[in-house]
Amino acid sequence: MTKSLTYLAIPAAIVGLAYPVAAQAPQAPRFDTPAPVAFMEDLSSGAVLFERDADRRMPPASMAKMMTVYTVFQMIKNGDLRLDTEFEVRPETWKKWHGPQAGSTMFLSVGERVSVANLLYGVVVLSGNDACVVLAEGISGTEPAFVDRMNETAKKLGLTNSHFGTSNGWPDNGVTYVTARDLAKLAAATILEHPKLYKQFYSRRDFTWGKTLGSGSDITQANRDPLLGRVAGADGLKTGHTEEAGYGFTGSAEQGGRRLVMVLAGLTSFNQRAQESVRFMEWGFRAWQAKPVVKAGRTVGQADVQLGDASTVDLVAAKDLKVSIPSGSTPQMSGKIVYQGPIKAPLKKGQHVADLVISSPGLPQQTMPLVAAADVGEAGFFGRAWHGLTSLFG
Repeated sequence: MTKSLTYLAIPAAIVGLAYPVAAQAPQAPRFDTPAPVAFMEDLSSGAVLFERDADRRMPPASMAKMMTVYTVFQMIKNGDLRLDTEFEVRPETWKKWHGPQAGSTMFLSVGERVSVANLLYGVVVLSGNDACVVLAEGISGTEPAFVDRMNETAKKLGLTNSHFGTSNGWPDNGVTYVTARDLAKLAAATILEHPKLYKQFYSRRDFTWGKTLGSGSDITQANRDPLLGRVAGADGLKTGHTEEAGYGFTGSAEQGGRRLVMVLAGLTSFNQRAQESVRFMEWGFRAWQAKPVVKAGRTVGQADVQLGDASTVDLVAAKDLKVSIPSGSTPQMSGKIVYQGPIKAPLKKGQHVADLVISSPGLPQQTMPLVAAADVGEAGFFGRAWHGLTSLFG
């Protein structure tokens, strides 16, 4: 049976959307920025709060390193790589990524063995081009082979408008490109799928590695993230800069249970990037507020189940669900349940099977997950036979 989108209207009272009919339709708050590319999403509600040319293909510079890090995080999660695994710095790699023409560096030395954990700090905190390539070669033998893995991972993640040609975002005549929307999706996946690794590596303020020539003093470099220490709850992610790309930043912060992800690109200076990043993130938290709509565990509706030992499954909120609305507003809102149905058994309790979509005039549509309230097993022989007969005769 071919699945199709199923829409179920739900009573406003169920999700706390009952506002006075006379409520005025608010306008989305305005934000002005010199950045030619900008994007912000509230991960708590799924609302896109701002977008400007978010699907333009552009060089990511060092923001491409987020894809390298996500790929490594996935391998660690799957048990294919350990943080204490060590890789050796090859002389050829050191030579290529050493010196003022090689961009940001971790200051690795020829022949030293460095753990995956320290290389990740070198990538995330120090933006080390050398650290990226040592990781890539250590994992896959060559950087191109690792880049193939990056692109495979990006495809599975749904980054439909991005492609990677290097592990570190070094200019490559347009082979590497991303969009702001894809960068935000990559950031969200990193945060939501790997919360412990994200906290461990992305929020670190500085990292010490390497020795200075002559005195042999330790080299400590600060994290370039312009939000850290300037915006409450900021904890990532990655800056980028090349002459071709300009100054860019993908960032995130969490305040009061709201998690925002932002992307700015094409800015003209280091200081402009820092100022605009702080201003943009603060706007996201101040100009918008969260309104609770469904408490965790509450049943919102039901979905039809195909070939299951039950014909329907209750749909519940796995966590407290909130919508993003302009601060101080009381908009009229409506909700519907959307799923590809009927859903085929078996289902596991807690499995994401449908979405709650909230709409309001003048505001972005917001989509939040609903999960199965209970397990649904596959139907037995007679159940399947009965389903076949009813399908045959309509």
